Amino acid sequence: MPENIQPPVAKIIPEKLEKFDDVRIDNYFWLNDRENPEVIDYLNKENEYYHKMTDHTKDFQKELFEEMKARIKEDDESVPYLYNGYYYITRFETGKDYPIYSRKKESLSAKEEIMFDCNELAKGQSYFQLGGLSISPDNKLAVFSTDTVGRRIYTIQVKSLETNEILEDKIEKVTGTAVWANDNHTIFYSSQDEVTLRSDKVFKHKLGSKQADNVLVYFEKDDTYNVEVAKSKSRKYLAIESGSTLTTEYRILNADNPDGKFEIFQKRIRGVEYSINHYKDSFYILTNKDKAENFKLMKTLETATSQENWTEVIAHREDVLLEDIEIFANYLVVEERSNGLNKIRIMPWSGEGEYYLPFESETYTAYTTTNVDFETEILRYGYQSMTTPSSIIDFNMRTQAKEIKKEQQVLGGKFDKNNYKEERVWATAKDGTKIPISMVYRKELKKDGNNPLLQYAYGSYGHSMDATFSSTRLTLLDRGFIFAIAHIRGGEDLGRQWYEDGKLLKKKNTFTDFIDCSKFLIDQKYTSPEHLYAEGGSAGGLLMGVVVNLAPELYHGIIAQVPFVDVITTMLDDSIPLTTGEYDEWGNPNKKKYYQYMLSYSPYDNVKKQNYPNMYVSTGLHDSQVQYWEPAKWVAKLRDMKTDKNVLYLDTNMDAGHGGASGRFEALKELAKEFSFLLDLEKIKK
Repeated sequence: MPENIQPPVAKIIPEKLEKFDDVRIDNYFWLNDRENPEVIDYLNKENEYYHKMTDHTKDFQKELFEEMKARIKEDDESVPYLYNGYYYITRFETGKDYPIYSRKKESLSAKEEIMFDCNELAKGQSYFQLGGLSISPDNKLAVFSTDTVGRRIYTIQVKSLETNEILEDKIEKVTGTAVWANDNHTIFYSSQDEVTLRSDKVFKHKLGSKQADNVLVYFEKDDTYNVEVAKSKSRKYLAIESGSTLTTEYRILNADNPDGKFEIFQKRIRGVEYSINHYKDSFYILTNKDKAENFKLMKTLETATSQENWTEVIAHREDVLLEDIEIFANYLVVEERSNGLNKIRIMPWSGEGEYYLPFESETYTAYTTTNVDFETEILRYGYQSMTTPSSIIDFNMRTQAKEIKKEQQVLGGKFDKNNYKEERVWATAKDGTKIPISMVYRKELKKDGNNPLLQYAYGSYGHSMDATFSSTRLTLLDRGFIFAIAHIRGGEDLGRQWYEDGKLLKKKNTFTDFIDCSKFLIDQKYTSPEHLYAEGGSAGGLLMGVVVNLAPELYHGIIAQVPFVDVITTMLDDSIPLTTGEYDEWGNPNKKKYYQYMLSYSPYDNVKKQNYPNMYVSTGLHDSQVQYWEPAKWVAKLRDMKTDKNVLYLDTNMDAGHGGASGRFEALKELAKEFSFLLDLEKIKK
């Protein structure tokens, strides 16, 4: 690693930030301006520094990229599904970065109709994303959307699937989601506020009309809510969902009557969440109403949708989280989570002979996938574990026979699942709570404290981190790494209370859980501080920021992707995308108790003079969710304050947003950077 290359030094321009008689001095506030040439110059200098410092790993990165790419079946395709008379397929071709969306009429042996070749659409673009794709009920038209910046601002267009022409209709600066009414002529779509990017409006568009003539159907005034529009599986109803972190409200309209008025399903009650599924003459409602923390299932007639008419179908249970349902003519399928693991429950409407799908593994992920038809006894679901590549399975709910429709292929001839071991262990948090950790490693590994270990977590928004398979992860496992997922509080891995105990004024549980998991893994001789690495992105990047302030001595290296690290300044700025909708997750810092609590852990505000681990920080200039200036300011402050000689890199993708690069192989190049960072620190090359 070169010694004589000096990192860039960001100039200091103190900005005084005051709230509740508390004064913060932000020396790098000026970086909050992507139009300022000096800001772009600073980001470019950081990129230049990163590239010079890692120049000795460039060939290794290429090798890692080729190794990971070689495991991927390039000419791959999805399992076809039948919808409204057509089989729909998404496929990739060898050497191409983007998917091709196609369909076949009535039979898989019919001629393929290519609807969208994203490789063609992406030509000349450094970033490309196809958004919502929706086919008209008569199968003749497709509404689709594209984003060429990575800021999740889409343009909606309509294509004739008969002539392959793009119609003149063009709807710009929208969320990208659109649905058809049943007249094949009317489209409903959502759009966002231009500044905050909050999805706040639903419009109606008639084919052939101009965007300026589109009719505003709904405007969500409350800036803590987002709206989206969808169509029921029954195809009978259009639904507008208004949702905040804690509360939901639906409006419904018969899809045969696009010029009618959306009616409220059940008006919002703070703290009450619900989602709706329509079947025959009824709606089925998943809800936490009546303090059903882990949710229950209720039912009501479509003619009487307010809550006093709801009747119970599945009662609330203290130890089982009800996550989702699929409705079929003869079966109700329920997705549950208990003891941190997914369960799929098959319940015949007859009330006789219900059962759970059997899963043997100690730690795994199972989930229902594309089930668009009521009149079938086949359930399509997915299954994978940390040692088992993903499979898509068609399961006959009557005979219980299963057919594996597709197994993820790991090419290269070297992968054998029997060479790896997965296990679930439980660490004890400082308050006595048991925290599950899912791990995978090669079987020959010895627990002698010398193994490199990458510990990953997210821990926010009730988002559970399931134990999934990754072919790219084999690059680390085959070089002696252990990979561990810490299922910390703030996720919903062990039920709704798990989430409640890791948000708002209990947020610090998320951070201390992660540290306690690290200590456990060190105590149990899986690894040691010289070989322990941690990784997290977005809100998981916040986790990384707090962890390095609190316990830097536990980690040799940290990967923080698009990290949310300037909590107070961001949450006080309601012009930034997502801010107001986040108050129920982090707290509203305009209230003193939340301000003080958030300030006590905000990574940027708590950087101090101490040693920090080696760090690789990545961001995207156009990120709409975590603005690039958060990691940029954080790195600048760390450079000024840290007392060690460990490496600190800021790598800014000047073309992309929150999700990073858009092509399937471009994303592998980003992964190769991260892996080379870890392996270079470990001095592992082969």
